[in-house]
Amino acid sequence: MGWHAALRLDYSREQGRSVARFVHDGPLRILQSMWPEGDAICHNVLVHPPGGLVGGDTLQVRVSAGEGSHGLVTTPGASRFYRSEGDTALQDVQIRLDAGARLEWLPLEALYYSGCRAHNRLLMDLAPGAELLGWDVAAFGLPQAGAPFVRGSVLQHIELAGHWLERGRVAADDVRLMDGALGLAGHRCLASLFIACGSELPRARRDALLDTARAIIEGNELASTAGATSPHPNVVAVRVLAPLVEPAFALLKAIRQAWRPILWSTEGPDPRGWAI
Repeated sequence: MGWHAALRLDYSREQGRSVARFVHDGPLRILQSMWPEGDAICHNVLVHPPGGLVGGDTLQVRVSAGEGSHGLVTTPGASRFYRSEGDTALQDVQIRLDAGARLEWLPLEALYYSGCRAHNRLLMDLAPGAELLGWDVAAFGLPQAGAPFVRGSVLQHIELAGHWLERGRVAADDVRLMDGALGLAGHRCLASLFIACGSELPRARRDALLDTARAIIEGNELASTAGATSPHPNVVAVRVLAPLVEPAFALLKAIRQAWRPILWSTEGPDPRGWAI
């Protein structure tokens, strides 16, 4: 029998301040709310005390945000999917934003150990005028520790309801995918940063996001394996391949910082835990 944990996190705007309330079942928690950028943006850290998932485990996260609220969710470390003897480990995140709500979904990387059977799913349901800035960072194996990703598989699913769907399986024994020039090309970190909206982004705003991301990518060490695109009028996305997590994260963090003033006229520090 696997471990099952569930958490519901709800943001609302009350007397000019974004506040968070949550309920949980099992080993999944939200730490104390923080407002390092002022009352408008509520920062929270999502903690899973067991530290990882094995076959049969399920993490279920439900996040909602009411009109006018702005939440930011991150994690204190990587999500780990360990070796499985047959059952799948599932992380299921569903986010619903009301009109005019904002959310930043910024967990640290998902680390997939060799032999894992993992399903990582993110579903977003955004009302008109709602905006979500998020990322997904996948690291396959521990190549520097002599533990490469040579067995197992990962099913990744990112969906903005009605507008954008990305779903793909990364299997360790798929040599053309893992090492081919049209696949991961030997890289073991696959990262995406995206802004997803409940309404179409005006062309000028979308072009500003793309131009800013491309300018940062052009001067980065990962310029040859990164790019920015708009797969749908409601979405702008950056994709990165890297040999390791650290350079991919550095690039995504730089673009996120540059995007926030364009999106929300907001400049602020990175979440506190990222500096540790």
